Amino acid sequence: MNREGETGRHLNPGTRGSSSETIHDPSKVLVVGKSPINRVVVSKIVERSGLRPISESPDMAARTLRLLVPGAIVLDGGPDNKDCDNLMSGIETLRRASGKSFPPVILLSTNNGTAESLGLSSIIDAIVTKPITPERLQPVIDRLVSR
Repeated sequence: MNREGETGRHLNPGTRGSSSETIHDPSKVLVVGKSPINRVVVSKIVERSGLRPISESPDMAARTLRLLVPGAIVLDGGPDNKDCDNLMSGIETLRRASGKSFPPVILLSTNNGTAESLGLSSIIDAIVTKPITPERLQPVIDRLVSR
């Protein structure tokens, strides 16, 4: 094999993970949570908004966010709102790079209140209280994705 053929197949290690390789797709919504059942429910609601869900566990979502900037992110906080804490710094980095509050972040919570009153990260744009229903979640998704 010639040297040119080999180098064409490999990424330049200096650019790996850079924003030039990141795909921006506003039609996709990253749905993150430990519960597969909740992810399915939320994904169906996302589809009703005409968007394409990507359902991931918190660990897999961290990898996905390195490659894709979705139109929105829906985090299932779990019983104590801490299930997706490991993603917060990566999401904050994406938002800083965009220069605005993009992508918008929705937290599914067992508690009612604001991000500030619940002691949550300032990157949370909206909190939807469980149980998760289309009547509660879909208008929030529609509002945040269309802004």
